[in-house]
Amino acid sequence: MSVTQAATGSAAAEAGRKPPHFARPGRPGRAGSRHRARRRHSTVLSIVMTAMLLYALLPLFWLVVNSTKTEDALFSTFGLWFGGKFALWSNIHQVVTYENGIFVRWLGNTVLYVVAGAGGATALATLAGYGMAKYDFPGKRAVFAVVLGAVAVPGTALAVPTFLLFSDMHLTNTPWAVIIPSLVSPLGLYLIWVYATEAVPTEILEAARIDGAGEFRTFFAISSRLLAPGMVTVALFTVVATWNNYFLPLIMLSTPNWYPLTVGLNDWNMQASTAGGQAVYNLVITGSLLTVIPIMVAFLIMQRYWRSGLAAGSVKA
Repeated sequence: MSVTQAATGSAAAEAGRKPPHFARPGRPGRAGSRHRARRRHSTVLSIVMTAMLLYALLPLFWLVVNSTKTEDALFSTFGLWFGGKFALWSNIHQVVTYENGIFVRWLGNTVLYVVAGAGGATALATLAGYGMAKYDFPGKRAVFAVVLGAVAVPGTALAVPTFLLFSDMHLTNTPWAVIIPSLVSPLGLYLIWVYATEAVPTEILEAARIDGAGEFRTFFAISSRLLAPGMVTVALFTVVATWNNYFLPLIMLSTPNWYPLTVGLNDWNMQASTAGGQAVYNLVITGSLLTVIPIMVAFLIMQRYWRSGLAAGSVKA
């Protein structure tokens, strides 16, 4: 071994034996800075989301708290906490028996409008959206433009023309005046259209046709199962919209026996606003709580299908 090689090896060995404190101190790494920035960002997002959650749940909490109070405690205790005698069951009994049980009639009307209107809207939107996604025909671009335009038009803008049309047909103040307009859901049609484009492979439809299956059998046996998450998503939207529908029944119906819950509770609220009508106010609050519960239950039942529908198509093979 030469002297140069020996010296080089000795220097390398000596460098390897240097204690760690001889190393030049450096600044914190970029990875640590990014990690701390992500933590700060996550903390800010958590605070914002918590504030939004409290803002959204505060009216519901107020509704639950005040539904347990008597008429006197309703105006004499703090609104955001319980106080006085627990009167929830008494209030519910008064709600369902007030004016010969008109609340139960309103509940039945609302269920009728939801089943017929929202159910029919979901079925029609599914059939139309599937046809638009999987079939080619002349004028398809024009239909697409019409659907997008219909989505952009608010329902309140069509309420007065719809009333005039149904008035000419002598259908106002009947359940048909609420059910028939509820059957039209441009947004539901568009959602099914977009969903069916990716969720129903054309190869499966072609294989079914080669095996001799007709279009109706192909749709009900194959396509409808693949479209189930999208159908549930559209059903959720239409059910919520029909359940909360207020302006259309307000202008279409004049007989309280055909009111839905939204219009009926507003009628009670108007009674509570008059002189000497405060005795009805606790019924309005308790009735509002009873109105919210079914739609919350429906949402909780269908949310897993809704999540499935939103996630479908996000991962491709």
